[in-house]
Amino acid sequence: MKKQTALIFYLLGAYVVLQFAWWGFHLIELTASSHKDSQFVTKRILMVVGEGFVFFTILLIGLSKIRSSIKKELQLSKRQNNFMLSVTHELKTPLSANKLYLQTLQKHGLDESKRANFIDKAIQENDRLETMINNILSAAQLENNGIVVSKSTVDLGGMFHQIIEKIHKRNQREFIQAAIEPGLLASVDAFIIETICNNLVENALKYAGENAIIELYLKKTEQQLIFGIKDNGPGIDLETQQSMFQKFYRAGNEETRQQKGSGLGLFIVDQLVKIHASKITYRSNSPTGAIFEITL
Repeated sequence: MKKQTALIFYLLGAYVVLQFAWWGFHLIELTASSHKDSQFVTKRILMVVGEGFVFFTILLIGLSKIRSSIKKELQLSKRQNNFMLSVTHELKTPLSANKLYLQTLQKHGLDESKRANFIDKAIQENDRLETMINNILSAAQLENNGIVVSKSTVDLGGMFHQIIEKIHKRNQREFIQAAIEPGLLASVDAFIIETICNNLVENALKYAGENAIIELYLKKTEQQLIFGIKDNGPGIDLETQQSMFQKFYRAGNEETRQQKGSGLGLFIVDQLVKIHASKITYRSNSPTGAIFEITL
């Protein structure tokens, strides 16, 4: 809560409480002075105190709810501001890079290998831009219930190997280890599962670093199919765990943060898991790192 908003709220709250207490005091004093029957006066005072206590309790609960609502709105406003700062930077970076690649291709007579290298880099930047735009659109669709689940029976192992291959091709390097049990069939929405995996891998790369050890695993228990992404990065502290699935949430200050991103990845993952009637859990990896696990 901003200092000015908080000060005004607490001053108004204190005024209402004190004014209520003052009215109650005068009502009791008036009752005592208007009647000589001590038994009647005692009953009236008890009635005033009892009703006053109930009203006072409701008043405090109401003030507490208003304070909580204001605090949440201010936090959301701050996250939205951070989102705008981050998205502006994230959109500008690939656009600037592609402009530079195109200008270089236009102005310089490069040999075929260098031209191909610049074109590959431009495609990578375009993929990065497309991923961010898709995340923004997905977040909007999720809030408006615009995503319809369409399940079909698939070989999960084969699908996950294809997802890993696509991610490696997009990043032009192989960095994901697969621990996948073969021959597991399940009724899933392939698009949703792939989007979840992409966002979890992107999150792991973002915070664990480019040289992180990332593993995608799939296993079967007695009654459930479970898959997840684990890394060996720094993990997530307890405070961040409470808010990490909130829309626009990112740990730290946007102006000093080093990690790229928009604060939408884990929000999208959480919402997609819910509409897929599945469950996501987080736990620490040993000795360091994070594990996001989805139970189908």
